[in-house]
Amino acid sequence: MKYPKIPLAQTVVQLCKLKHIKHIVISPGSRNAPLTIGFTNDSYFTCYSIVDERCAAFFALGIAQQTNETVAVVCTSGSALLNYYPAVSEAFYSDIPIAVLSADRPKHLIDIGDGQTINQKNVFENHIVYSANLKLDIKDENNLPKKEELPIFKSLENKLERILGLQQGIQSFNEAEINTALNLAKLKKGPVHINVPFDEPLYELTESLTVKPEVETLDLKPVKIDDAELEDCIDEWYVAQRKMILVGVLPPNSVEQKLLEELADDDSVLVFTETTSNLHHPNFFPSIDKLIAPLSPEELKALQPEILITFGGMIVSKKIKAFLRQHKPKHHWHIDEKKAYDTFFCLTKHIEVSPNQFFSAFLSKITHLPKSNYFDTWTSVKKHRSKRHLEYIKEIPFSDFKVFNQVLKTIPNKTILQLGNSSAVRYAQLFNLNPSLQVFCNRGTSGIDGSTSTAIGCAAISNKQTTFITGDLSFFYDSNALWNNYIPNTFRIIVINNQGGGIFRILPGHKNTDNFDKYFETIHHLSAQHLCKMYQFEYAKASNEMELTESLKGFFNKSKTPKLLEVFTPRTENDSILLDYFKFIK
Repeated sequence: MKYPKIPLAQTVVQLCKLKHIKHIVISPGSRNAPLTIGFTNDSYFTCYSIVDERCAAFFALGIAQQTNETVAVVCTSGSALLNYYPAVSEAFYSDIPIAVLSADRPKHLIDIGDGQTINQKNVFENHIVYSANLKLDIKDENNLPKKEELPIFKSLENKLERILGLQQGIQSFNEAEINTALNLAKLKKGPVHINVPFDEPLYELTESLTVKPEVETLDLKPVKIDDAELEDCIDEWYVAQRKMILVGVLPPNSVEQKLLEELADDDSVLVFTETTSNLHHPNFFPSIDKLIAPLSPEELKALQPEILITFGGMIVSKKIKAFLRQHKPKHHWHIDEKKAYDTFFCLTKHIEVSPNQFFSAFLSKITHLPKSNYFDTWTSVKKHRSKRHLEYIKEIPFSDFKVFNQVLKTIPNKTILQLGNSSAVRYAQLFNLNPSLQVFCNRGTSGIDGSTSTAIGCAAISNKQTTFITGDLSFFYDSNALWNNYIPNTFRIIVINNQGGGIFRILPGHKNTDNFDKYFETIHHLSAQHLCKMYQFEYAKASNEMELTESLKGFFNKSKTPKLLEVFTPRTENDSILLDYFKFIK
């Protein structure tokens, strides 16, 4: 087997292997050549070559999202590293393990006017689990070309370190830092940054390893629920007549079904789920905005919970946030092993265990609760809203709303649905989804910038068909995502093209003015057709209900290439149809 000659590159690659990091997403460059050589010459690794670093990092995030294992991204020095930042911040807030391996120049070559040099140390400081800044290997003086001209300070620095015999110390330091970073990526479920300085020559190979790095493991102590805190929760629970459980982003099958059944059977509990929660039960309350938006002040007061329990990631619904900030519960418990955001400004407990661990201990101690009409009251409201929802769909013309109703019904059972941010995920929230679907969306920072790349990363690693529904701005913004050789033929994209940022027409603003059209809605006349031709996607389009029905008939069937369906909707009508919906279902 061939290895990079540089010991530091060997150390990084071998420790990734020993830590079972299998998927490596590489963007081309020169300074990262030692790492690229090391990863691509070892059959243990599955390597991907993706030119655009922003797309590469989101692609890696999509893989990590599905495997729940650390994925490494490898880039050259300079601005390449900064293009990882959107995905790094998304991974940080979504608890997804990513290892950023950035090649760097030696310290003496930074800030001297060379190209593609920036200050890479701690560049992700506010959005990273751990930053490791490795030390440069000391060159073997006998291997230096006789005519090599070294800056005097570099020569002195290297000679001093040789005299002190520090090479072994540098090797030990680097091994410790790499071990720490990769351990924390897994333990804390987040991104880590390992900055790796290399001096030239960069492309030399060797037939054998010159290092044997040692793996350091973390001894994890089992986390226990504090008995006193559990007793407090039980006491508060018995007193309250109205309890609300609000669930954010969760991986599929992450909460035991028997616990969900117990929560669903409690008549004092409302379980509010979102599309991204991946939790389903007939007694739960999906489509939160559908329930809350039309409520009067008196009804909102009646809905106000005494206890709010939250778990999972970020909440999509702005309406539930506004409601709970105005009608604060007396107690708010957040269940999460890692963190607790005070989203509603009333957090009283952070219970630092998993939802399964908490509810297993908690529900086993709950018996003989007093009767409550909380669940029955709001179930009748839910049924009324659902009836009116169906009536409204029959009345409205072709629009974003009607497209989502039609598209979401056709996605095949037991497949993956990836949603773009902005309008796409919010429209999806208004419909009861097929419970066999697994739903994902980049809700950590809720940006539109890498949704397509993430969906493709998911599709590349999953054995299930993946459908990605996105808005036009999000799709065109991340169109480099299609510059990717790993897109399976089963991948499907549905672009809702309303010729601009339609969500801005729903938000407060001065619609239908030149300023609004140009700087907010950003009206355009782009189509995905030419992109599909360039990237070899099968393309179809629809501009009315009949065309959409016809296009969807065979859209999910087997094909020799991935497919894209572009649905054109009326730009100036979508907002009024959506806003009128909340009045109608009252």
